Amino acid sequence: MKKGVSDRIIDAPQANIWYLHHSGFAVETAGHFLVFDYSCDKPESEARSLESGIVTPDQLDKDKRILVFVSHGHGDHFNKVIFDWQKDRPDIVYVLSIDIKRMVKLNWENSYVVFPYKILHIDDVMIKAYGSTDIGVSFLVEVDGLKIFHAGDLNCWYWYYESTPEELKQDKESFEREIDKMAGEPIDIAFFPVDPRLKEYYHMGGELFINRLRPDLFVPMHFWEQYDITRKFADRMKGLPTKVVSLSHRGQKIIYKKGRDA
Repeated sequence: MKKGVSDRIIDAPQANIWYLHHSGFAVETAGHFLVFDYSCDKPESEARSLESGIVTPDQLDKDKRILVFVSHGHGDHFNKVIFDWQKDRPDIVYVLSIDIKRMVKLNWENSYVVFPYKILHIDDVMIKAYGSTDIGVSFLVEVDGLKIFHAGDLNCWYWYYESTPEELKQDKESFEREIDKMAGEPIDIAFFPVDPRLKEYYHMGGELFINRLRPDLFVPMHFWEQYDITRKFADRMKGLPTKVVSLSHRGQKIIYKKGRDA
């Protein structure tokens, strides 16, 4: 086994998760390797590996199917370097928000374009695209006995210091309508924004999401290098059934085992 990838997962369903940067994550399941919203390809040191928050496809398990997800084309969620990975892994599959179609020329043999509420089956993986409160989509992926949600830019963007009371009301209602569309969906792992730019309302979207949908594991994202906010949010959510991860560095690894403490 090459550096950066664990031995084959035997006791499914479980997942190895690496925090890459901002809203980027790599998730290894029993038979698949998923990459979500990869944007930063520059390591903080000379090392290029999952442990430094960098995806290098030549290091990945050749026996596992690789799916790369892009929720939208904002620069903090999308880097065109992902399309270079097919040189090492011609079997790679891309699942892309429809706005990416306008930004790059796609290889339609291994690319799928999605829009809100589209359902996609790729072999034994089921993908439901939900909406966003910005541009693009969010993803619910059912793979190897797990349901994994990546929010993209879906959040309660409560910009209280630059919005009118009516705009704030509409923004909150728009977010609540979107998460209500997921009502009843069991979610094992959720990647969701906890954005420090919202100041004292940084927690609003994540807290509503947890209270409505009760994911088993909640992993904060969209906070740049302000790691303290993940610990602050985890402390705020103590006492709820959902486990919230505190993040401290790029490349941080999280082991999730369904039905057990993560």
